[in-house]
Amino acid sequence: MLLRLAERGATGALLRDTGALYLVDGAVVHAESPAAPGIGELLTNGGRLPAERWREALDKAGPRGQTARYLLDHGCLSGGELEIRHLGALYDAAYFVLAPGGGPTRFRHGVAHWFGRVRPVGVADVERESLRRRRYLADLWPHPQLDAAPPRRRAATGLPAVTRRQQDVLDLADGRRTPSGIAARLGRPAFHTLVDIRRLAAAGHLETPDTALPPPTAPAWVRDVGDTPDVALLRRLRDALEAHL
Repeated sequence: MLLRLAERGATGALLRDTGALYLVDGAVVHAESPAAPGIGELLTNGGRLPAERWREALDKAGPRGQTARYLLDHGCLSGGELEIRHLGALYDAAYFVLAPGGGPTRFRHGVAHWFGRVRPVGVADVERESLRRRRYLADLWPHPQLDAAPPRRRAATGLPAVTRRQQDVLDLADGRRTPSGIAARLGRPAFHTLVDIRRLAAAGHLETPDTALPPPTAPAWVRDVGDTPDVALLRRLRDALEAHL
């Protein structure tokens, strides 16, 4: 259905139980999902934008669908940073919207998002990136139940060291907060949080629910637990932006 909408140059919202994709002339201009922090949470909880500035932008420009324009015109973000952060939020939410088992798909013609248009992304690019992310997580630790279940720390000793970024996730892994809740609390994309959770589970720091596996032995990649996924994403976003300049 999404491909047909792109071919027709449709404008509106594609709705699933897992979220929504907003299209303009057949290209994706925004995505949102209850499983992923919105761009407002990423900007404010991440410390990039004061919460009052974000609320001001929503109140004054949201009803007109010009929130992005307001942030630019009032010097809250530069054009390049807005594009990168918006693309990051778009791909993050789209990963969940396009997840298998996301329920029935509906389309509402003419619906526009309150954030406004920043840089459209081709449907094929969005689908390709979502599939790449799904394969990446499976390669890290093939237990997709970790993506929804509240992570819980394991009481074990002699485990591999973790990075500061991963420690932030561990500190919130209390068996009550979901991965999306942890991501929103930290102001980080949900997918990056899932990467940290899968790596931590593979290294033995987190329980892997509903399995009878023995305590895992850390594979070689666990020793390289820096911010590689973040850097790789930024490089792809940078290359995509430069290709259009």
